[in-house]
Amino acid sequence: MTTPRTGDLLRFITCGSVDDGKSTLIGRLLFESQQIPEDQIAALKRDSRRFGTQGDAIDFALLVDGLAAEREQGITIDVAYRFFSSQRRSFIVADTPGHEQYTRNMVTGASTADLAVLLVNARTGLTVQTRRHAYLVSLMGLRHVVLAINKLDLIAYDQQVCRAIESDFARYAAKLGFETIVAIPMSALRGDNVTTQSTAMPWYTGPSLLEYLETIDTRRLPQRGSVFPVQWVNRPTADFRGYAGTLAAGELKLGDSLRVAQSGQLANITRIVTGDGDRSAAIAGDAITLCLDREIDISRGDVLSRADLPVETTDQFEATIIWLHEEPGLASRRYDLKLASQWSGASITAIKHRVNVNTLAEEPARKLDLNDITVCNIATTQSLAFERYSESRELGGFILVDRYTHATVAAGLIRHSLRRAQNVHRQSLSVDRTAREKLNGHPGKVLWFTGLSGSGKSTLANALEVELHARGIHTYILDGDNVRQGLNRDLGFTDTDRVENIRRIAEVAKLMMDAGLIVMTSFISPFRGERDLARELIGPENFVEIFVDTPLEVCEQRDVKGLYKKAREGKIPNMTGVNSPYEAPLAPDVTVRTQETPLAESVRALRKLLESAD
Repeated sequence: MTTPRTGDLLRFITCGSVDDGKSTLIGRLLFESQQIPEDQIAALKRDSRRFGTQGDAIDFALLVDGLAAEREQGITIDVAYRFFSSQRRSFIVADTPGHEQYTRNMVTGASTADLAVLLVNARTGLTVQTRRHAYLVSLMGLRHVVLAINKLDLIAYDQQVCRAIESDFARYAAKLGFETIVAIPMSALRGDNVTTQSTAMPWYTGPSLLEYLETIDTRRLPQRGSVFPVQWVNRPTADFRGYAGTLAAGELKLGDSLRVAQSGQLANITRIVTGDGDRSAAIAGDAITLCLDREIDISRGDVLSRADLPVETTDQFEATIIWLHEEPGLASRRYDLKLASQWSGASITAIKHRVNVNTLAEEPARKLDLNDITVCNIATTQSLAFERYSESRELGGFILVDRYTHATVAAGLIRHSLRRAQNVHRQSLSVDRTAREKLNGHPGKVLWFTGLSGSGKSTLANALEVELHARGIHTYILDGDNVRQGLNRDLGFTDTDRVENIRRIAEVAKLMMDAGLIVMTSFISPFRGERDLARELIGPENFVEIFVDTPLEVCEQRDVKGLYKKAREGKIPNMTGVNSPYEAPLAPDVTVRTQETPLAESVRALRKLLESAD
């Protein structure tokens, strides 16, 4: 093992199950490395008497558990970062939560770490959460693990128990690809093998935890190329244009030729500007502003690389997804995706399997539930510069964001680009939409009728088509029941299937509109997200959302198909309005109330709307 240079910084996390002693261990490290001011020690002693779990003794966990809820419950909720140093090295440690519901916090802490200290309670051995954290540590690219077998004082420092836990973990971790796994028996509460070797375990001859952390070399091989995500176009004056960001990988120097990943444009570096003045070169981690020898189209989100080692781009890839939100993730639903400084619309096109963290077995899945770890195919609305996560955290790790709440719903790790992304290209056609609309004598348009079953959508769409057809306008109705007898006959009525149902209809409606037709879709389309996806796909200028706003009680009275009666009897499990939600449009283009307005009057209003749009 190569000894790191004195003064090197090591980032590590502590993780494991609840009450395995993570915060106590970090508190002990801070205390014994003499990193705590006297006034803070005095406050710690007072807090230990008030909140502590150790009687009159110091509760070292309180040095880390800063939230009131954590102190009262004796658990870690947030990610707590602490800095300390020894004579040989500096450290930043992240204390991550043990509870499964705080998986997002654990992933956050692991995303910047070099090593994981995985604690195991000697009395309980490996738990589901121990295995989950070990698997997450592996996914997040950490290659070095310390198996800290804690609370040995509670089992009289039993060597056999310690060896059994070590063997169990070795068997589980055999498929996780760790470079080093070092088991250290300890008692964080008593200080055994934390900063110095313990005399209570003569059978253990290895280093203490601190001694090991001081000497482990976690440096990675440098990446083959240079990666510079542009975060800001810097133009303080008319005479200066620079591209600011942090060099994510590799190195750059004056005169290097750069390539814009998305467009392929080339330019040479003329200046490397930093807060401390100009430099002749920069290395990974440097915050810099690049000036180029020519003006090319570069904006926030573009990724620059050395021209001789270009970064790949893709709009479809396979990824491991860690779902972090209570609202389930569904295939075909649209999210926003952030990769480095790049943003794009994205959707899950296929859920391939879920990973069982206990056995690492691959299991089938139709949706992504909170804390699920799955392998999925992802499609983005624009091509993104990327690398596999195993090769680059910066260009391989991304997040998915809910388009309405802006909550981060998932963390993703790119496994590889899909071959179809390189093999499928848009074909240029000689006859375009403009030519077809000229032949038809009117522009194409999509009228999206939405409302509860029995609201009158199909009746209104049919009457409007009769009126337009009589006037020589080329039309077509995509009706929910009709489409489900052919194109979508393989879909049921779960939330997942309904999302896919609307995605397919939106794609078909777009093609028919491109043919110059007035397309009318009559679907419940219960979710705002999917209606907004259809609007975005088709184009806001071509999309008219018509909300057929009929009260549920009126729809039930009509109940032409007898569906509401069956739903009330429990025979239909996913009936919109009864046992499945309908998200009414917030700002529809047109609202029609069929119980108040005669059919002919509604048809005339819609016809006039189309005529005015022309």
